[in-house]
Amino acid sequence: MEAARGELDRMRNSSLVWPELRYEPATGAGGDDCDSRAARRAMVLWALQYDRRAEDLPLVRWLAEQEAVCRREAAFQGLGEEAELAGFLLAGYQRVEDVWRHWEMKRANFDAWCAYDVEYLFAAGVQDTIDFVRDSEHSDRDEVLERLLDGDGQPYVSAEDLTRWWPAVRSRFPADPAAEDPLRWVHRARLIGDDGLARKWLDRWASGRRRDQDTLSELRYQLADLGAFAEAARAQRESLVFADDPWDAASAWQSLATLERQAGDHPAAWEALRQCRRALDGVTGWREVGLGRMYVAELFLLAGAADAGLAEVVFAEADRQAIEVPRLPFVVLRTAAEAAGKVGDHTRAEHYQKLGDAEQRRIDGERGSARS
Repeated sequence: MEAARGELDRMRNSSLVWPELRYEPATGAGGDDCDSRAARRAMVLWALQYDRRAEDLPLVRWLAEQEAVCRREAAFQGLGEEAELAGFLLAGYQRVEDVWRHWEMKRANFDAWCAYDVEYLFAAGVQDTIDFVRDSEHSDRDEVLERLLDGDGQPYVSAEDLTRWWPAVRSRFPADPAAEDPLRWVHRARLIGDDGLARKWLDRWASGRRRDQDTLSELRYQLADLGAFAEAARAQRESLVFADDPWDAASAWQSLATLERQAGDHPAAWEALRQCRRALDGVTGWREVGLGRMYVAELFLLAGAADAGLAEVVFAEADRQAIEVPRLPFVVLRTAAEAAGKVGDHTRAEHYQKLGDAEQRRIDGERGSARS
């Protein structure tokens, strides 16, 4: 937080440096649109959360505007903690003219539309907000009124609703950093690229917790996100006892196989996939659902990663199962072709390449039809 407070001090000293936090389009490691300045802007928002001042309203407004632009331009990021934090800080000033800024956040993308509480639009008061919007000449006036009022012209949120909402939203963003859930600090450390700090906060969160299904699921996700795949696999293996039916068991074994493969323990991944296949015997019509296709996909991925001897065994099983599982996605067919090439089966490599090419043509055709 020391660095975050330093960034906030710089922003408070001069608005001339605010553009350093402006939305800047970039491409993430996975190829998705993102914001290269998201982490620096987030640090200022975190510092503001724990040091709220009346004179910061112009800065908070500017930050909220940048978060709305970010969520609109990089829509697959959803809403995210930082965007909602900006909205929360802005709502705290209860200025009716900020309804337009809350509206930009609300409509930024599909996830924001669902997750950004409509109460933010009413933060300055229910009737005051409705009167302000109704009397305005803003270009979004009619759209905002449609969101504020139901079909009978009544507010979607009452004054009593708003009174009950405030304590709940304040509890999500406490004024004392010591009151935060350690998982929030895990997220924040990851955002600024400090995986070592993230791991310390994760260990603190896990220490002494009951290792129930929820704890193990969160631990597996966080460890995998940090690249600690072997430890994530151990957490996943521990959670196998909570699989109540064949579907859950097959899904759990398939997830374990993925983690073991990512950890480099290919024999363990193969054994997990064998257990997955046994569990699938209890799932009616498993070849027709996504779980079946995920199982086949993981077989091909393991065949492409394992050493020669095991790769041949796994590929033979993957090839056998793929014949019976229809509608394999393009990415699976491409993986299958690569795995076949690795084990030296050029006939099957050509087979999967042709299937992949046909699937790509189908996808391109559907895109063309949608555009026309």
